[in-house]
Amino acid sequence: MNVRISALVAIAAFALAGLLGSGQSLAQNAYITNLGSNTVSVIDTKTNKVTATIPVGAGPLGVAVSPDGSKVYITNDNDNPGTVAVIGTATNKVIATIPVGDAPFGVAVSPDGGKVYVVNEASNPGTVSVIGTATNKVIATIPVGPSPFGMAVTPDGSKVYITNNNNPGTVAVIATATNKVIATITVGISSIGVAVSPDGSKVYVTNATSNNVSVIETATNTVTATVTVGNLPVGVAVSPDGSKVYVTNDFSFSVSVIDTATNTVTATIPLTVGSHPFGVAVTPDGSKVFVANEQSQPGSVSVIDAATNAVTATIPVGSGPQAFGIFIQPAPRFAGTPGKANCYGKSVSALARQYGGLNSAAAALGYSDVSALQTAIMAFCEG
Repeated sequence: MNVRISALVAIAAFALAGLLGSGQSLAQNAYITNLGSNTVSVIDTKTNKVTATIPVGAGPLGVAVSPDGSKVYITNDNDNPGTVAVIGTATNKVIATIPVGDAPFGVAVSPDGGKVYVVNEASNPGTVSVIGTATNKVIATIPVGPSPFGMAVTPDGSKVYITNNNNPGTVAVIATATNKVIATITVGISSIGVAVSPDGSKVYVTNATSNNVSVIETATNTVTATVTVGNLPVGVAVSPDGSKVYVTNDFSFSVSVIDTATNTVTATIPLTVGSHPFGVAVTPDGSKVFVANEQSQPGSVSVIDAATNAVTATIPVGSGPQAFGIFIQPAPRFAGTPGKANCYGKSVSALARQYGGLNSAAAALGYSDVSALQTAIMAFCEG
């Protein structure tokens, strides 16, 4: 046990004893969009049980959970005009519906929770709507290219990466300070899914028709590797420690696991009872991978044990589950700078303030206890 961080945790716990004593235990949930049911299934990731079903708009596809877990943003692709439903996680009810462009698909939340970015696939030209979360209003519309599909925001919030599903596929890079496209990167054919590594150095893009994943270096916005995966890769997610990338192969009924150190596929996981896997997300502690099987009958979500690469559960949900995006609350972005002496104290203090104590922070972020959260802070600060 690291003595330095143990002492800091103890000090923070003592200073916030009243808050810690009253901290509520919050479930870590997965929010699954069901295209055919016009609903969102809420799954408790600890028990693998559906705890709520929420009606939303027509054709829900994209999903993004805010960094603090208080809101979930859902794109309603078949609404006319397209809309984004805002779910308050405290009540599991839609608290706002925001008009955007035509056929909204991918959605992502800025790291500070202040903005939501939405891809409008059928707008001409393709656009991205920028929503201010304080007002739930569109504050900017950015042209990005034909058939935009997926999107991801860098950990520092400075850039947004947008996949354009065409031939050749491209990735548009938006500078969030100016809401302008600053680069367009050619990748494989029909680029769809996109995910950013936790340190912000890499972007992973699924190229459905090319059956591969492009690896982009964010410092130069250039493709540095191409990894062959299964048939029709769609969804993509990076593990919280950045060591693995999970890719859903829609036509192979499987998930490819990529080792990010070598850019090689180290495992291919068959989804024996899942059909046409689409969205994929990882729990904040990295222990489980959830996969939405869009054409299973009934619709289902497969749960993979990340340690063994085995499917351990199959959860029935609504019809046509998509879950395209970060549908589980993302791992926390700890305060401080890795390698710096003050990293531990800043991280502990920031989490304690945000969640009203470390017990509440651990529960809300999906860690089994404060010790597990402490281990994650150690990994970040010493990374």
